[in-house]
Amino acid sequence: MKNFIRITILFIPILWVFHTFSKNFMVDPTFEKFISRKDLILTDKSLWIVMIRIHILLAIIALLTGPLGVIKRIRIKSIKFHRWNGRLYVLSIIINFIPGVYVSFFATGGWPSTIGFLILNTLWLGTTILGFWYIKRQNVILHSQWIIRSFFLSFANMTIYIIVAITHNAMNFPYGNAYMIAVWLSWILNLFIAEITIRKNILYKKEIILKIKS
Repeated sequence: MKNFIRITILFIPILWVFHTFSKNFMVDPTFEKFISRKDLILTDKSLWIVMIRIHILLAIIALLTGPLGVIKRIRIKSIKFHRWNGRLYVLSIIINFIPGVYVSFFATGGWPSTIGFLILNTLWLGTTILGFWYIKRQNVILHSQWIIRSFFLSFANMTIYIIVAITHNAMNFPYGNAYMIAVWLSWILNLFIAEITIRKNILYKKEIILKIKS
């Protein structure tokens, strides 16, 4: 079961990276299809394309480095690799805050989507910084908990894609409404799953401690 979980943690991000990269840099490199669905007219299309490309590339780095940081076997095998991988993960998210905020103001679905994205970007940055802050103070437990939250928020785009597919394609919601709902649910659901994961880890460690004591 543990091996299956490790493979899943690595396999899903890699698949999503291939999907994201091919979709945005090969299938539709000018983002024409994406732009055509926007409610707002872009004030500077060239700048938006540059910012969205930076945003996507930095998100890809986070998706590739994140799984390598949370898998225990990799962490134990090489703590030096874990630290440098973690620094790259943190740096990619910190730098990504600026393009992330910029593209948020042109989000499909109008201001409700913009606000949802701004909250998502702030939470992603905040959880990541807290994870980094706690490891610098050698608090491994809190570091792990905040990085788990950050890690799950890294999959917000995948959650948006799934929810839009359900609400727009399957339930026939208008695309703008479907996208707005997906933006808000992306960080709510992902943080909820992160909290469940954290609580399960806490309970598991408590059970181990009780078994050792008994």
